Amino acid sequence: MSHRHEEAPAAYDVVVNHEEQYSIWRSDREPPRGWRRAGKAGSREECLDYIREVWTDMRPLSLRQKQDAAG
Repeated sequence: MSHRHEEAPAAYDVVVNHEEQYSIWRSDREPPRGWRRAGKAGSREECLDYIREVWTDMRPLSLRQKQDAAG
């Protein structure tokens, strides 16, 4: 029997949706509908570190656009 902690570490991709919200997804799986690969792959921690670096504004894109238009 294989134990989860004995398995090789999974590879992940950073994925992003149309609202510019980020997440991670197993590299061996297609991203869910509405999400696309963002071009960063690696370990879980590497991907999460990348997201912390690039996703500095947590507001969805549509909200940012509305707020910017309102002044």
